[in-house]
Amino acid sequence: MIKVENFDLTPLNTFRMKARCACFVEYGSVAELEAMDWDSLPKPIRHIGEGSNLLLTGDFRGTILHSGIKTIKYLDMGLGDVPVMVGSGVHWDDFVEQVCGYGLWGAENLSLIPGETGAAAVQNIGAYGVEIGDIISGVTCYDLHARKRVKFSREECGYGYRDSFFKQTGGRFIVTGVLIRLSRIPRMRLEYKGLKEIFADKAPAGPMDVRRAVIDIRRSKLPDPAELGSAGSFFKNPVVSAADFARIIDISKRDFGEDVHIPHFVQPDGCIKVPAAWMIERCGLKGAVQGGAAVYEKQPLVIVNASGSASADDVLALEQRVIDAVRDRFGVTLSPEVEHLG
Repeated sequence: MIKVENFDLTPLNTFRMKARCACFVEYGSVAELEAMDWDSLPKPIRHIGEGSNLLLTGDFRGTILHSGIKTIKYLDMGLGDVPVMVGSGVHWDDFVEQVCGYGLWGAENLSLIPGETGAAAVQNIGAYGVEIGDIISGVTCYDLHARKRVKFSREECGYGYRDSFFKQTGGRFIVTGVLIRLSRIPRMRLEYKGLKEIFADKAPAGPMDVRRAVIDIRRSKLPDPAELGSAGSFFKNPVVSAADFARIIDISKRDFGEDVHIPHFVQPDGCIKVPAAWMIERCGLKGAVQGGAAVYEKQPLVIVNASGSASADDVLALEQRVIDAVRDRFGVTLSPEVEHLG
């Protein structure tokens, strides 16, 4: 176990915000969590991964926990389904690269998403037609209230769009392991336009082919957090009713002409998901600058630390500017996907 007081959190957030916490604890096993003197730790207590979906808005007066559980255990390497128990501290894309190399299907569309596996299960990360909730069978946790180990089935995890049961419980449950169910049988998800075009003439030979295609698409659109600070997609794509979408169509035709095309995705319940990036760009905010922060010029869903020294106030001001502009034009209120902590 590692315990440090007055810890610098700058390396643990991909936005590169400068902030500190009163205490930082990295544990290497569930047994270390069980042996922790919880009453002695500064409160509140929060858990983070690599900070790839986090905006630190200031110093944190409590304790930050971080997982050092990096085990990967293949429970069955036979035919058909292959369950894999993945430690919460495993870097997600390292795991995806490994299983794709083994020829296992299921995680390939989620390639190159930054962060750790435990945080991925909490956030229900998703990309290119797949969410991690689609391939999770269960999650093991440590219950901070009851001070004991607990398990949740996939159904109990309550997965929704960038949401889960864990996000509604105030950090009560610390994810320690994620049971991922992969397959030796090809289960390709190529509905996303970019992937469909790449594999239109020749199907992928294996999951590694899909992984490479996903990586190429992501790199063409999204900044590398190692080079340009960001937290990935900053806003959730809004899901609206059919009536609200009809209103968006009317507004768009009025403002942009009768031939305007609005990308959209009909959901199983009849509601419609509209890309936030399209709305932000139509509001003229692609590349918009606020202090040291900016809306990324290649993908307006992303806010970046353009100067390398942007403050949290710069990012918060730009966030509100985007929300106000989209609401004023389309009548839709965007919600941040990025968690704010400070």
